[in-house]
Amino acid sequence: MNVACGLGQRWRRRFAASCVVSCALLGYRPGAFAGAQIQEPLADSTRSALAASIASTAPPRPSFDSLEARLEYLNWLGQISKRLEQSKAEHVARVEFLETLWYESKRAGLEPALVLSIVQVESAFRKYAISSAGARGYMQVMPFWARLIGDGNAGHLFHMQTNLRFGCVILRHYLDLEKGDLFLALSRYNGSVGQSKYPETVLRARKSWEYKSP
Repeated sequence: MNVACGLGQRWRRRFAASCVVSCALLGYRPGAFAGAQIQEPLADSTRSALAASIASTAPPRPSFDSLEARLEYLNWLGQISKRLEQSKAEHVARVEFLETLWYESKRAGLEPALVLSIVQVESAFRKYAISSAGARGYMQVMPFWARLIGDGNAGHLFHMQTNLRFGCVILRHYLDLEKGDLFLALSRYNGSVGQSKYPETVLRARKSWEYKSP
């Protein structure tokens, strides 16, 4: 056996092993639906509108028009919190996550069940998940969005509210672009336009997060 060839093979094996360890530490899980939105040209008006949507720093404090609406929200929070317990065991962190997700979903005109299903499929509810394409956080937002409509710091995409806000605003943008066609908007979100597997997976997952009013 050629010594150089043997050394090269051993080096490649060690390198592959180190990549697996590094990916595990960073939160990347091979085989998951890795977010990989494709960077497309944005009109200045669109970019400005998206940037304005991201820029607001209002805390996730829901407001309600009636006592009935508030009670419905509290029922939703309790019901969904129980379902999420296996993925997020710590109660305070789980409630904070759901409060923020509800707020950002409603703010973007999206169903919380849909956003929960995207988080489940994209990151399995892991805050520091990184895909093979470099997408980050709960909703697997690509770093180029931080440059296009944010402050340019991709590290902020690991912040819970920032990540959920970016993800919801981006999905809302794709929904508007596709004139309300959720199937096409989801395939854009995942960077898999023309393929049905990702939208179908998200829509199946959504059923498990739908709220059942008591």
